[in-house]
Formats: sequence, C-alpha cells, structure tokens
Amino acid sequence: MKWTLLQLLMGALTLTGGLSIQAAEPLTQEQFADLHLLIKPSAKEDRWNRIPWQSSLWEARRQAAAKGKPIFLWEMDGHPLGCT
Repeated sequence: MKWTLLQLLMGALTLTGGLSIQAAEPLTQEQFADLHLLIKPSAKEDRWNRIPWQSSLWEARRQAAAKGKPIFLWEMDGHPLGCT
C-alpha cells in the first residue's frame, strides 16, 4: 500500500493527539519600548519622507516647470500592496 506524505502526517497527528499551540505571552511595557526603538526608522533612514512628493502628475509638472527642475517619476504597476 502506498502512503502519501499528507496521509502519514495526518496519521502521526492523530496518534499524538494533534498539535499543541499556545499563544505568546503579552509584551510588558519595557519589552514594547525596546522593540519600538529597534524597529523605528532612524532620522537617517527616514530622509526620503521629507521630500514633498506629489501624487498628481499634473501638479508635479506645474511645480517642476515653475522651478526649472526635472521630475522623478516613481511608478509601479499593480496594487501597491501586491494584492492581485
């Protein structure tokens, strides 16, 4: 008799009583503060956010023409979150 991997795994889970999954312990205020400092972008990493980005191409063209500057166009296809 041939057994598939899925059948073997299901059998093993049945024999052992299934998986035991426990929720993680909640973070303390100190742990949260430490984690927040770890993942928060530094001032050097956040410089791109100081650029006055325009979501309107027409407005960007108008401002660029008035200042005699080029346009940096950041364009992408598809959903911004990768959902298709």
